[in-house]
Amino acid sequence: MVNNPFNSVAVVASLPEYWARGLPEALVVPDASVLALEPEAHDLVIHAMALHWADDPVGQLIQCRRALKPDGLMLAVAPGGRTLHELRAVLAEIETAQRGGLSPRVLPMADIRDLGGLMQRAGFAMPVTDAVTLKATYASLWDLMRELRAMGEGNAMAGRDNRPLTRGFFAAAQDLYAQRFPAPEGRIEATFELMCLTGWAPAETQPKPLRPGSAQQRLADALDTREHPAGDPTARSRD
Repeated sequence: MVNNPFNSVAVVASLPEYWARGLPEALVVPDASVLALEPEAHDLVIHAMALHWADDPVGQLIQCRRALKPDGLMLAVAPGGRTLHELRAVLAEIETAQRGGLSPRVLPMADIRDLGGLMQRAGFAMPVTDAVTLKATYASLWDLMRELRAMGEGNAMAGRDNRPLTRGFFAAAQDLYAQRFPAPEGRIEATFELMCLTGWAPAETQPKPLRPGSAQQRLADALDTREHPAGDPTARSRD
């Protein structure tokens, strides 16, 4: 969808060695608090599936923008707020019933509106935020949690309850999950929402919004409708 050629690519990732094997010509750096990126050195920066782990996500985006040449592109992909909403609901209900309270069990993730605001705060031009929802099925709750651990997406929050959970807890969670979110062939369903963020480093050559009041055509003419004064209580009835 972007026709620009990219000759100086940087990737920010939690597993830099994995990305380096797939993109040998790119500079791949870990998602540290301070990114090892030179200012205005790249025409494309990819923040790959790590933004949800950042203590300061807007700081990560600002550093990516500063690493871009004028009119360079930043592309970020990270899990969104609806990711694993089934698991959140099930664990919350079982924990409330068995322990009388809640502990954060799944890493919090931002929704599309929050991320759009972060892109604006970071100073990107023409920011766009989009979401892609993917559905996966698992044989059981244990298979889902095993895969999350293998992905490095376990619960690392400091505020979590460190008391061990019993097998009875997980058995109850498995039963409730299977009832609430069933999938064909006796499996369970899990949602993964991917947030796709794109933004450009500001440049003089980019399109600029027109000055307010400079339009050459009336909106009513373009929509082929009648124009009414603001606050006219009879406008709806006259149409």
